[in-house]
Amino acid sequence: MPALAGPTVAPVAAPRDQTLLEDALAAAREGDEWAFVVLYRDLQPRLLRYATALVGPDAEDVTAETWLHVAKDLRRFSGDLDGFRGWVTTICRNRAMDSARARTRRPADPAEPADLVALADVRHTDGAVFDGLATQWAIDQILALPRTEAEAVLLRAVIGLDGPTAARVLGKRPGAVRVAAHRGLRRLAERLRAGEEAGPARAGRERRTGVADV
Repeated sequence: MPALAGPTVAPVAAPRDQTLLEDALAAAREGDEWAFVVLYRDLQPRLLRYATALVGPDAEDVTAETWLHVAKDLRRFSGDLDGFRGWVTTICRNRAMDSARARTRRPADPAEPADLVALADVRHTDGAVFDGLATQWAIDQILALPRTEAEAVLLRAVIGLDGPTAARVLGKRPGAVRVAAHRGLRRLAERLRAGEEAGPARAGRERRTGVADV
């Protein structure tokens, strides 16, 4: 399994979307199918990206099991929209850990960065660090972070959880998750800057030698 996981960042839904999702959550708890579909379409792309980082090709199975669990227990859920996202993400993470344990006797098949790039991009993120998250290189850098830092970044930036909710998912103190996310973002910022600086330097070498690096 790949090594997982500054500025405070998280996707923020537009007020109109937020109201729609809150109404959908209330209706879904009463059993309305359309409302469940709205919640699924909002969260599933990000949830799938998160699960892919955790378990690679088993991500679709993990998220399918997650939504089956959600559908079964949603009537008993109590909380707001952020709480719902945290609850679903916790279920997903637990299913992913179960999947990883079940694969311990099989050769590891970690997530490929290209698989993450093919999924939905991060939406409504703040901070220049995330400008390049849709690139394969940037995703590779996230997966190369220490596990706690990378998962904190994924929960905050990809799923869009707030600090306390991300902390509950990881079973850690909010301060520890905040520090992990800050460190992860700082490492990413440094690597992104280094990559930007390396680009012009490489181009200069190619112009002087007339030969591209291989």
